[in-house]
Amino acid sequence: MDATGLVGLFGTGTVLLFLLVALFIVLYLVPIPLWIAAWASGAYVGLTTLVAMRLRRVPPNIVINARISAVKAGLDITLNDLEAHFLAGGNVGRVVNAMISADKASIPLTFKRAAAIDLAGRDVLEAVNMSVIPKVIETPKIAAVAKDGIQLIAVSRVTVRTNIDRLVGGAGEETIIARVGEGMVSTIGSAATHKSVLENPDHISKHVLSKGLDAGTAYEILSIDIADVDVGNNIGAKLQIDQANADKQIAQAKAEERRAMAVALEQEMRARVVEAEAEVPRAMAEAFRSGNLGVMDYYRMRNVQADTAMRDSIAGTTDDNAPTPPTTR
Repeated sequence: MDATGLVGLFGTGTVLLFLLVALFIVLYLVPIPLWIAAWASGAYVGLTTLVAMRLRRVPPNIVINARISAVKAGLDITLNDLEAHFLAGGNVGRVVNAMISADKASIPLTFKRAAAIDLAGRDVLEAVNMSVIPKVIETPKIAAVAKDGIQLIAVSRVTVRTNIDRLVGGAGEETIIARVGEGMVSTIGSAATHKSVLENPDHISKHVLSKGLDAGTAYEILSIDIADVDVGNNIGAKLQIDQANADKQIAQAKAEERRAMAVALEQEMRARVVEAEAEVPRAMAEAFRSGNLGVMDYYRMRNVQADTAMRDSIAGTTDDNAPTPPTTR
């Protein structure tokens, strides 16, 4: 059946709609403008390849445009590598742009390594740019105490560039900042006085830089510069004051313990005296019964006690705790 028969069978509108849908499907599966652009750029791609990319759910415009950029830059990157990287979840355009930047800067970077860096979650284009233009990382305020007890607060600026070979699996900026801070604390802490640090702050950067803090990281440290050094508190004096207060409290506690023991001993001795005085009447009674003590002896003893109490009263040395002698009759 020819076209005239189809028009007669289905009608003109239906046939035109069918032809438009068929044309849209063909143009979708075969992106003619993209094929022409690739052919004109010297990065020829067959029509069957474009159709196969559509069927594999790979956007031809992303892959083909990336290949055109690579060919124009003189890079030989196959379509299979670009498709595989896209299907793996990578950013094809960013990887190709990074390789072009690296090639212009004479930085050795293969597609395999660039793809691995991109799939690792790092921005490969930013890494290449940082290799060309180093980045300055400013550390937070680092507080350290010199040997004389004075606290110093320092801020440093670390100039780093990307190490492409260690970018996959290497530590990031946080590790660099932590290591530099540790080195600054160690250097300031080993200084004899805080004045020596203030006079020569470059000793900190030289000492920290000589430690090789970029080992195992994705960066190479180019320089460490001390941006600012401020004098903080006298930590040594505060510690001495706290120690003195602690020693005073310990001494007071020990003195209070000795005083309490002395009071307890005094009370114990008084209790013994009272106990001994309580035995006197009993001993006197026993002496009377046994005939060892007479009545006249007893009265003479009481008179002596009364005379002693009277003299003490006149002299003003009466013991308030001494028992009052009974009146002699």
